[in-house]
Amino acid sequence: MSDFRRVTDQISVSPQIDLEDLAEAARQGFGQVINNRPDNEAPGQPTSREVEAAAKAAGLAYAHIPVHGGPTREQAEAMAKLLAGAPGPTLAFCRSGTRSIVTWALGESLAGAPRDELVAAGRAAGYDLDAVLPR
Repeated sequence: MSDFRRVTDQISVSPQIDLEDLAEAARQGFGQVINNRPDNEAPGQPTSREVEAAAKAAGLAYAHIPVHGGPTREQAEAMAKLLAGAPGPTLAFCRSGTRSIVTWALGESLAGAPRDELVAAGRAAGYDLDAVLPR
């Protein structure tokens, strides 16, 4: 079982999930999964196509926004747009969860969310956003 970390009522992040975790995500009330991991980043990781099939089988919407290193503005905006139209809470994942929460936080920052609130939400979920968010 993966480690789903609640950030807000709208989003949780997780380190790499297993395909079986998608059914659990649906049971927990998630409506959408966002995969922030590029395919073939590590041996043995499921491909985006495999995650998408398992997500859809579990009744979840699916999106793939592969982030290499740090997220771009376009990736942060794409994630924010997906969250705005999500059919329920979203679970975003990558190798450790860091790229997912950073991509979310940058999108929120671009929309005007207060930096201190984003840093606090990240800290509560176990991630340090202080160095990655603009001051």
